[in-house]
Formats: sequence, structure tokens, C-alpha cells
Amino acid sequence: MSDLHITIRLDQLGEPREYRPPAERVLEGDIICRNWDIDSAKDGKVRAGVFESTPGVNRSIKGETWEFCLILSGVAEITEDGQAPVTYRAGDSFIMKPGYLGTWRTIETVRKLWITA
Repeated sequence: MSDLHITIRLDQLGEPREYRPPAERVLEGDIICRNWDIDSAKDGKVRAGVFESTPGVNRSIKGETWEFCLILSGVAEITEDGQAPVTYRAGDSFIMKPGYLGTWRTIETVRKLWITA
């Protein structure tokens, strides 16, 4: 297989990078995140991977990043500042655009496939 076609095998992701969100963004809980970087292109400006988070609430700040997410498992509630909360479950997808500010509440450990640009 060439570098121009990448297969993502969720059962063969390997070891994740484990970390906690910055303390100043955590609003509730002891959140542990795991990330599996899958691929990148355009000098790292476009990236893809799998992310997992344990329950808790944190501030979500996109800055200049555009992100597509597909929820693979778990339940998360996303609330853009000034908007009503939206709950996402396995099979749901959404896009967070540059400038997005809000909260991310992980209700049940969530795993998502993500692409940023």
C-alpha cells in the first residue's frame, strides 16, 4: 500500500499518547485523554487520528483549527458558548470551525475519529 492510501484499523492503533487537558481548561473531573495520530499532510496542517477521553468537562477552544469528528463510541455533550447543548453518540458526526469556543462534556468515555485542517 502506498502513502497515498491509508487504512485505519481501529483494532490495530498501537500505543496511544496519554495526557490530561491543561488544568486551566478542566471544569469538572479528572480527565484522561488518549490520542493515536494516524497521518498528516501539508507540513502537518492537515492531520487525522483517533481520540479518547474519560468523563469530565473541559473548555474547547479551536483557535484557527477546523475539525471534523465522527463519534465511534461513548456519549459527549458539546455546548458552543451562547448555544444549547448537543449530545453526540456513536455514529454521529460534526464539524467545529475556527473560532469555536464552548464546553465538551464527556458523559461516557468517548472515542472519536478526527481530521483537522
